[in-house]
Amino acid sequence: MRRDVGAAALGEARLWLGTPYRHQASLRGVGCDCLGLLRGVWRGLYGAEPEAVPPYSATWAESAAPGADPLAAAAARHLVPVPDAPAACAPRAGDVLLFAFRRHLPARHCAIATGDGAMIHAHDGAVVAEVALTAWWRRHLTGVFRFPEAFSGRCGDAEFDL
Repeated sequence: MRRDVGAAALGEARLWLGTPYRHQASLRGVGCDCLGLLRGVWRGLYGAEPEAVPPYSATWAESAAPGADPLAAAAARHLVPVPDAPAACAPRAGDVLLFAFRRHLPARHCAIATGDGAMIHAHDGAVVAEVALTAWWRRHLTGVFRFPEAFSGRCGDAEFDL
């Protein structure tokens, strides 16, 4: 029987609740930003990150090359896109949500859906928290992805197949 990756991802995300916000960090209980939370959930599911994350500034999305969307591109490389999302999308537990704060800008925030109209995210000046997926967040939703049932790839010098 295949494990329910969405439920496992949500369980991993809930372990991070209360972790303080720290830009570029990804250490449960110590600090993380939204990408660090996503990276930590990935490690909890698969054991290693699929690629190294380059340093990024707090305003990296605004400085992305025209037409580039680095967060969405990375999500597309490693996660499974949900068809027809975000239009008419009811995110399931464990889904990865991407948000852009302006229509003309790339995604600059991510969260993990709880499946019941809420999400878990890391936000500047706060701790990792479970919050309502309000109309404001839904208007800024630009992508929905799912963790793969299995992951096969390289991390550093190690090859792995999960």
